[in-house]
Amino acid sequence: MLNFELYNPTNYIFGKGQTEKLSKLVPANAKVLLAYGGGSIFKNGVHEAVIAALKGFEIVEFGGIEPNPRFETLMKAVEIIKQENITFILAVGGGSVIDGVKFISGATHYEGNPIDILKKKVLFTDLTKVIPFGTVLTLPATGSEMNSGAVVTIDATQEKLTLGGSALFPKFSICDPTVITSLPKRQIQNGVIDAFTHVMEQYLTYPHDALLQDRFAESILQTLVEIGPNVVENPSDYKLASNYMWCATMALNGLIQKGVPSDWATHMIGHELTALYEIDHARTLAIIAPSLYRVMFETKKDKLAQYGERVFNITGNSVDEKAEKAIEKTVEFFHTMGMKTKLSENTENYKDTAEFIVNRFTERGWKGLGEKQNITPEKVREIVEMSY
Repeated sequence: MLNFELYNPTNYIFGKGQTEKLSKLVPANAKVLLAYGGGSIFKNGVHEAVIAALKGFEIVEFGGIEPNPRFETLMKAVEIIKQENITFILAVGGGSVIDGVKFISGATHYEGNPIDILKKKVLFTDLTKVIPFGTVLTLPATGSEMNSGAVVTIDATQEKLTLGGSALFPKFSICDPTVITSLPKRQIQNGVIDAFTHVMEQYLTYPHDALLQDRFAESILQTLVEIGPNVVENPSDYKLASNYMWCATMALNGLIQKGVPSDWATHMIGHELTALYEIDHARTLAIIAPSLYRVMFETKKDKLAQYGERVFNITGNSVDEKAEKAIEKTVEFFHTMGMKTKLSENTENYKDTAEFIVNRFTERGWKGLGEKQNITPEKVREIVEMSY
């Protein structure tokens, strides 16, 4: 098992009716920036519940944070925080809103050019240099409610880049599974696949000594396979909704990643598809992952076979056979969850995609991705072209 440190200070508050606890969670006398996305929180009653729970607090609202939050939009919030002397931010939304708030939190007191936060992958570690924030989760998917990472899009250059650091954990996150009742099916489908692929990035590498972490990962995968199709059709079923929400958090709150190798190449390539074509994040993962597993088959086949046996109860006469079946079962699951797993099914303008992504990765110096740093630009080209 690899050496690790586990640090997660987020106060995770789970269950029905927990929003009313906000008044005790937000610091007394705080001036609050209430940040949200496109306005769905007005239709599902969440905005009303949050405002009621924050009675007595001075609140400034900032809406319009996009799916795949834009640097340009977030900088407007940074200016509001400075002008209004905001002391606390409340993110009310899904992963995009929470990621956006993490950027806002770090950018407000950042002394350099704020775009460098993304270009240089700045890590924020000094709590005195960020604006504290909490979250009210409305869409389970990214795990951003209980981690310190974020992804932000720069519109001007069509880049989707990351930031993070130990100072960017939410102070608290309120996670009420009943909020998914009003979500469109597409968003729930996306959320399940996003969580599933988060686990795969930290699990589907090569055999190692961290037995418990493998079992953690496999249990999340098994649960998502079991409940995924049903929670899309029955989001008001509390058993399904609560397990879905907890799986999405557990997939990326740091626990299953400790002591094990990680991949993340599927995400790196998928981010480019979102930046280029506005394809939903989860759907880019479903496009890239199967091709990546096939191109990197020799590296990953032992773990693919284990995954197939433990998650899908696959049997076979050889490691190769079980690994191949595991990829097939994964694609079947993606299709069951409404994913279209070819780039050509998601956009018409795909023919130069591989060349574009390879050039961009080369410019950034990303010459070896994956758990063994053996996903070279040429491998990336092969993966993307296989995804057409």
